[in-house]
Amino acid sequence: MKVFFEESQEMQPNEAKIITHPEDQSKWDRIREAMSQMEHELVVIQARNNRNVRIKLSTVAAIVSEERMCGVSVITGERYLLNQRLKYVEQELQEQDTTLVRINNQTIINTRHIGSFSAAEHARVQVNLTDGSSYYVSRFYMKNFRRKL
Repeated sequence: MKVFFEESQEMQPNEAKIITHPEDQSKWDRIREAMSQMEHELVVIQARNNRNVRIKLSTVAAIVSEERMCGVSVITGERYLLNQRLKYVEQELQEQDTTLVRINNQTIINTRHIGSFSAAEHARVQVNLTDGSSYYVSRFYMKNFRRKL
């Protein structure tokens, strides 16, 4: 099968249109499955040597705002830096991955790595991740957190 790429101003960002011959309609399910299984990656900075590294979004446990940058925690315990503000990271991630959810003004977590959660004071929820870290879901983000779970 040959693959051709074209660009169109009518398309939205992060949108693709696949056109096939009517005889190839039986292959659509395999194409859909292959496209959905593609692993999205995040380019982060390794602090010890200041190099850019690609990590899979599925391994990200939490992204925490640190002034004008973000700290990225991975399930294995490694920490990286991301040279963007949290609000821009959130916008990019909403287009790519639905398992990442913002839980307060400083934190985005991966719902795949939630170990447990429990009620906390002031109508908040404490979320414990499988890497041992814990965060609080603020009341403002509670509705979105429930929707993602």
